[in-house]
Amino acid sequence: MQDNHNIDFDALCEDIFKLDDKIRSCRVINNKGKLIAGGMRKGLTALEDVKKDEMLFMELSLRVRMRHEFDAEFGPVEFSLSYRGKIILMSFPMDPNVLFVTTEKDIDLNKIPFKILELLDF
Repeated sequence: MQDNHNIDFDALCEDIFKLDDKIRSCRVINNKGKLIAGGMRKGLTALEDVKKDEMLFMELSLRVRMRHEFDAEFGPVEFSLSYRGKIILMSFPMDPNVLFVTTEKDIDLNKIPFKILELLDF
């Protein structure tokens, strides 16, 4: 992946939403855990409140930075996925930022994360 400082992150999120109607949210988070682009799909509301969003984003940013510890042994993380009781959460490192995508549970996990990776190949 190339330098992403000049990428239109809102346009990237819109392209990701176009991949599948089951994508609930697409957000770009900076390395401090602050939202810098994207949001919920129009017409949907978040399962968590705004205060919990802030905590989630900070925790996500920290987790992504910590995963670099094992890059030498396992290679760099391309994406991480959490299959939760209500939704699926995916994170894609975009140094120094993180792309955070949530989806419905019945999304095609054999296709969507890899289509997102294709969009991230700047």
